[in-house]
Amino acid sequence: MIQGTGSHVGKSLIVAGLCRALSNRGLTVMPFKPQNMSNNAGVTADGGEIGRAQMTQAMAARVAPSVHMNPVLLKPESDIGSQVIVQGKRIGTMKAREYTARKAGLLPHVMDSFNRLAEVADIVVVEGAGSPAEINLRAGDIANMGFAAEAGVPVILVGDIERGGVIASLVGTHEVLDPADRDLVAGFIVNRFRGDVSLFDEGVSEIERRTGWKGLGVVPHFADADRLPAEDVLGLQEGQKGEGASVKVAVPRLGRIANFDDLDPLRMEPEVDLVIVEPGEALPGDVDLVLLPGSKSTIADLAALRETGWDIDLAAHVRRGGAVLGVCGGFQMLGRLIADPEGIEGPAQNVRGLGLLDVTTRLTADKTTVPVTGTHAPSGAAFSGYEIHVGATTGPGLAEPFARLDGRPDGAVGYGGRVMGTYVHGLFGSDDFRRAFLKGLGAGSALSYEQGVEDALETLAAHLEAHLSIELILEIAAAR
Repeated sequence: MIQGTGSHVGKSLIVAGLCRALSNRGLTVMPFKPQNMSNNAGVTADGGEIGRAQMTQAMAARVAPSVHMNPVLLKPESDIGSQVIVQGKRIGTMKAREYTARKAGLLPHVMDSFNRLAEVADIVVVEGAGSPAEINLRAGDIANMGFAAEAGVPVILVGDIERGGVIASLVGTHEVLDPADRDLVAGFIVNRFRGDVSLFDEGVSEIERRTGWKGLGVVPHFADADRLPAEDVLGLQEGQKGEGASVKVAVPRLGRIANFDDLDPLRMEPEVDLVIVEPGEALPGDVDLVLLPGSKSTIADLAALRETGWDIDLAAHVRRGGAVLGVCGGFQMLGRLIADPEGIEGPAQNVRGLGLLDVTTRLTADKTTVPVTGTHAPSGAAFSGYEIHVGATTGPGLAEPFARLDGRPDGAVGYGGRVMGTYVHGLFGSDDFRRAFLKGLGAGSALSYEQGVEDALETLAAHLEAHLSIELILEIAAAR
């Protein structure tokens, strides 16, 4: 089990790299994360939801994604409450205190999923969440040491030297852990080192002396990390483009943005300048496309969009002849009305939409989670993706669909094809669709996105093989 001294120390990346490295050695590998908190989710073949990082880790392990790879997924809907997904299915929305009181009861589901994977794998690589040093959360824990103790899984602790204070982070974690939890830790990894790793030899020795844990390697900064899908919104980045970009795409950073890995292929495109617009900034007047991304709370994000003045900027953009694409929650915002009679996203209410598409959305408790394949209606380009949303959209605007999914229409198109909405996530990962869509905006594309992800995983595996004691890690796992 890979745990960390804190969030964002590189656990997901280390797990993905180990999955590919061990798969390259001929082992059947399964990734597993007992509890994840992320609005960046993917949909498995059977229609279940898991964290996007586990989708990437499954790809790294060369196995099909399964709901059992992430049995508990928390999707924040507000600052104090989250939608709770258990073994792929939504069981409700809970406030933090309620979930804390109930999470221990989810351990049987976690262990059931883990045991299912362990039965068919040579090795399961487990990712923790946050940090075991948060000992105030130890009671009822299912994400870190609580799971490790129940499953009898040895732990490797990762510290991030780029943040500074890595010796204190690792030694401090040792100091605050209960002795029984401390004994579960078999070794540590220092991640994201820049420069000559031998300069940290004394640091490794000091950590070993103070903790009794074995140093398993110092991993240099991995430059290709941005070629892999980011796990959460902190990884949302702009593209780094120079004068060669021929199309500019603006994405307003909404507070409840979800499934933003839709943007990753555009960010990698040489001819696309992807601009993330922060709250308080105006939408640039020179953009070709404004992309409204998915949202975990459509009504709240629509209110925030209006408070920022982006609705005025968007209307001006359309008047100038610019294009707009709304994906999922963004599609719902583009309509005339969002009705929430059951109070799915808060108080029961009807909210006026942006009025750029002649459709109306009614939010319901039923949730659609399904992988899809289809064709882009204007170009005929094929794609694959997934739907993950609550609510249904109706109205005259659907007569001109954005796409056809296995024969049924999806989304809507208006303003002579310049304003578009769709429920499908993952569209831009399909090279044929992305090339056709960008051609309509005046940009070319020679990028093979999925092959780029594959190449990055191979490079990551080689990176870890060069800098970690993989044989010792296997010995630690075999001793379970």
